[in-house]
Amino acid sequence: MPTTVYDPPELAPGTLRIIPLGGLGEVGRNMTVFEYEGKLLIVDCGVLFPEEHQPGVDLILPDFEPIKSRLDDVVAVVLTHGHEDHIGAVPYLLKLKNDIPLVGSGLTLALIEAKLKEHRIRPFTLTVAEGQKEQMGPFDLEFVAVNHSIPDALAVAIRTPAGTALATGDFKMDQLPLDGRITDLRTFARLGEEGVDLFLVDSTNADVPGFTPLEREIGPVLDQVIARAPRRVVVASFSSHVHRVQQVLDAAAAHGRRVALLGRSMVRNMTIASDLGYLKVPDGVLIDYKKAKDLPDDKIVYMSTGSQGEPMAVLSRMANLDHAIEPGPGDTVILASSLIPGNENAVYRVIDGLTKLGAHVVHKGNARVHVSGHAAAGELLYCYNIVKPRNVLPIHGEYRHLMANAKLAQDTGIDPERTILGENGTVIDLRDGDAHVVGQLDLGFVYVDGSTVGEITDADLKDRRILGEEGFISVIVVVDAATGRIISGPEIHARGFAEDDNVFESVKPKIAAALEEAAKSGVRDTHALSQVVRRTIGRWVNQSLRRRPMIVPLVIEA
Repeated sequence: MPTTVYDPPELAPGTLRIIPLGGLGEVGRNMTVFEYEGKLLIVDCGVLFPEEHQPGVDLILPDFEPIKSRLDDVVAVVLTHGHEDHIGAVPYLLKLKNDIPLVGSGLTLALIEAKLKEHRIRPFTLTVAEGQKEQMGPFDLEFVAVNHSIPDALAVAIRTPAGTALATGDFKMDQLPLDGRITDLRTFARLGEEGVDLFLVDSTNADVPGFTPLEREIGPVLDQVIARAPRRVVVASFSSHVHRVQQVLDAAAAHGRRVALLGRSMVRNMTIASDLGYLKVPDGVLIDYKKAKDLPDDKIVYMSTGSQGEPMAVLSRMANLDHAIEPGPGDTVILASSLIPGNENAVYRVIDGLTKLGAHVVHKGNARVHVSGHAAAGELLYCYNIVKPRNVLPIHGEYRHLMANAKLAQDTGIDPERTILGENGTVIDLRDGDAHVVGQLDLGFVYVDGSTVGEITDADLKDRRILGEEGFISVIVVVDAATGRIISGPEIHARGFAEDDNVFESVKPKIAAALEEAAKSGVRDTHALSQVVRRTIGRWVNQSLRRRPMIVPLVIEA
């Protein structure tokens, strides 16, 4: 069913309003706005990566429109952890107002500060740790340790006189994590005892039964694969997955290999993680990429970006032989990450390309080289039983994930009317323990395309898809301004057609006849004549060549 857009009422005194601007119905661009007594608190501000039907787009941002005129009311942006889908849109928000305070853990803030440096923005930051409490305007915040696929992740409890909300951020419940930092269920239970009025819960793995496997199960598998590899090893992962890089460094050191980091974001993030003590680099293991080429093939591991099949990332360029490292027989490539929904085709294309070149490709489908960073259904059930929230808002996931998460909440006894299946722009008001949907904003996608932000429209993307899939035809005709008769042309040029341009000879008389007919009817406007040309050639191409190309007619008066 299409979304019914309707404006919320004016916010009543003593009421907490919650508006997700991104992250509901998609895996990415997570952003939620909390409003109380005229002040706004933002939790996360991430990006969504484009899919194949969005050609040329670099990133997709949350729609800031509902808060653009109220940036002076924003008391802080709380960042739960350092993944791009939670911090990537911060530079674009701070370009609108650069003094909004950023609140997060040490690693999270270090990662966003490095990103902001590239945008020439120096942020105001407040570093927090688990157990810490901070007052930001009317919002009393408490930070809770959660375990995820990046160190230093935090959940945040938001207390106001209207009620308490608990946002998990991305989390799982690995009981034997590599860094010893588990999700703090004792604090979750204490908050539950105090009363959690709205529980905003990560839904990414809500439709996966059981429990997410332990992170430590990956190490031995990576160790085995690297031990058996006869030549070079390339491991692709997210550039912020510190735990995975740690496991690769340890396995390489154990088998006498050096590690070279590939990709600007990988080098930047791992330098930060190492400087802050989150990444323990064994002595002598890291080597500069340029020097790595001098090592024997069985003494090197390349740690790269591109595990999602991104066209410009290192791994895709390797598969296309567009990189200095050209994979071949005897090389081993490990894709140590999950598949983000929508990226499947791109990833399998890279796997096929590498396999064709003779490389042995190890991925989640044929070996346990990755475990998810998100809680599966069994873990979420534990959380609901521990917290016993009054109301639940599943967040972070596509619609099927949100639905599965709502069902889990209901299985633990939460009233279906208190499990809110929202979407981006759903307005929820919380007061006296009751949460109700009171509005639905009309939000769109904001595309970053090169140096432009928000200027590319869905119509532009449609044009790009047509150009890429159906081809392009230009038609130039010169007509007499007084009579409308053709003086020169039609001159037809086509791109993206298998047929020779000569195939269009048979349509030229049809165009001439249509223009003559229009001229007889008194049509002289060049725009109207251009539309006559467009309709005539469009109909002919559709019938004769079974194509719907982009047609650009140009009628010139002389």
